[in-house]
Amino acid sequence: MIRFLLPAMVLAGAGLTAAPVGAAELTHDAASEASTRGLYLALIRQARTDGRPRAAIAYLDDFDRRHPDDRDAQILRVNCLLDLSRVDEARRALARIPASDHSGAALAIRGHVMAAQGDWTGASAQYTAALQASPADPFIANALGYALLRAGQAQAAVEALRSAGDLAPDDAVLRNNLILALTVSGRLGEAEALLARVQDGGERSRLRRQVAGEAARIAAAGAIVGPVTGPVAGPVTGAGAAAAPRGS
Repeated sequence: MIRFLLPAMVLAGAGLTAAPVGAAELTHDAASEASTRGLYLALIRQARTDGRPRAAIAYLDDFDRRHPDDRDAQILRVNCLLDLSRVDEARRALARIPASDHSGAALAIRGHVMAAQGDWTGASAQYTAALQASPADPFIANALGYALLRAGQAQAAVEALRSAGDLAPDDAVLRNNLILALTVSGRLGEAEALLARVQDGGERSRLRRQVAGEAARIAAAGAIVGPVTGPVAGPVTGAGAAAAPRGS
């Protein structure tokens, strides 16, 4: 899928040489390579979104041979490994991302690994820093809200999840996590008001049961619990919504 760009070479024999490469051609080649890289990364992201993290990792192995040390690919690999609950491998893959990288994406992926290890306080700190770096990213705000909830800070979780909902008002996962946080914090009237917005009665009933079960599990565990086995985005995904992809 990726086209290799060969450098100009001196041709042996008959006194032939390659024609000089102009600046315009070099610019075109660089743009073409960047476009091809972007298309390949889009293919990898789509494989992950489609629930095929193993295929995404296979594509990443090929991509890495052509684009070593690509930051976006490194973050994608960590996410895919977390999708498969391969936390130790994700931690090792995370170590390839320079500690000096304080971008929102890098900080968020560190938070994901901490969350997968059950370190919700550490994850909250990483997500807070990530949100400062990328304040308009609703999925970082969602991750922060869910981590705060699991760390026993339900009221702060509600505020973070409200911010996430304001940034992405049509995202069902963010709405459902807010319903969960409101339930855990005892604000049942507000939680019920949000539940009432789910038009399908059957979906609404299923979501209500799912939220009640998850709230009881968090309460029984004293909020701070061990490593998770599901998506870092949080387990409450009812009303036909799929867990939002984390990071790049």
